[in-house]
Amino acid sequence: MFPARTGLLHLLLPLLLLSAATVHASQGDKEPVYRDCVKQCVRANCTGERLRGFESRQPPYMALTGWRCDDDCRYQCMWTTVGLYQAEGYRIPQFHGKWPFARVLCFEEPVAALASLLNGLACLLMTLRYRRTVPRQSPMYHTITAFSLVSLNAWFWSTVFHTRDTYLTEKMDYFCASAVILYSIYLCCVRTMGLKRPVVSSLVGALLILVFTAHVSYLTFVSFDYGYNMAANASIGMVNLLWWLCWCWQNRRTLPYWWKCGLVVLMLHGLALLELLDFPPLLWALDAHAVWHLSTVPVHFLFYSFLIDDSLHLLNTEKIGVKLE
Repeated sequence: MFPARTGLLHLLLPLLLLSAATVHASQGDKEPVYRDCVKQCVRANCTGERLRGFESRQPPYMALTGWRCDDDCRYQCMWTTVGLYQAEGYRIPQFHGKWPFARVLCFEEPVAALASLLNGLACLLMTLRYRRTVPRQSPMYHTITAFSLVSLNAWFWSTVFHTRDTYLTEKMDYFCASAVILYSIYLCCVRTMGLKRPVVSSLVGALLILVFTAHVSYLTFVSFDYGYNMAANASIGMVNLLWWLCWCWQNRRTLPYWWKCGLVVLMLHGLALLELLDFPPLLWALDAHAVWHLSTVPVHFLFYSFLIDDSLHLLNTEKIGVKLE
């Protein structure tokens, strides 16, 4: 049950599968005016003395984040094409599977990058609160701590990816998101079954590691298939979602804080609908994806409030020798 990841996937699966095949080929970058502009810009500015001049004028933070001369040409020609579309009254096109965003310093999608950073900070803040509040002796302490580290890693790469979209950052964002979803399955398994039957959770954990290895290997060495990636994540997300909801229903009469877990699930469902509002970025910065990321920041606080309550309950239950739920 990872805020902003699992609930979205199964809701958007049909749309994602339809769009996956063309994610890197959009109307804007297929326009002859865009392609000719890029070719002429690269030929005129990205060789010989002109290239050295570009590199000498480029701010250090742009060079450190991998912005090259040909990248700058694509960025400038994107806006040239957008201007032509606007002049003719046509709808703003996407380029390489993304809306045009106004670059701020080195940030390719500034609001989405900020939103990912805020999610990561919220996760870090609540992780620290969890570690201060819950004794290490709690049965779920180490599992939840590991889950937090996996989540923090995912938000880090989400921030990096929205800062600079490259082959590496895209893969890391996708793979780390898959890792969180798979680990959330393990977290749910440990909480619902593993406390009483640790062998079961160990076997499930080993299976999930094999699934993750096979998933990443296929996407890396066989084909980076967006449709397959989304279908795989959506299937795992659905299992995770239903598992937690069943646990909430079973414990609604015995655990007074169960509603926090249930509300997180319902919030993820509702907030996922924001991703369906696909529109050109407002002020060339705020699109539906950024709004979705921003809206999930508060979910971390409720989710970790549930984890804290549940971990303390398990610790107290263990101390008095009552059978764990």
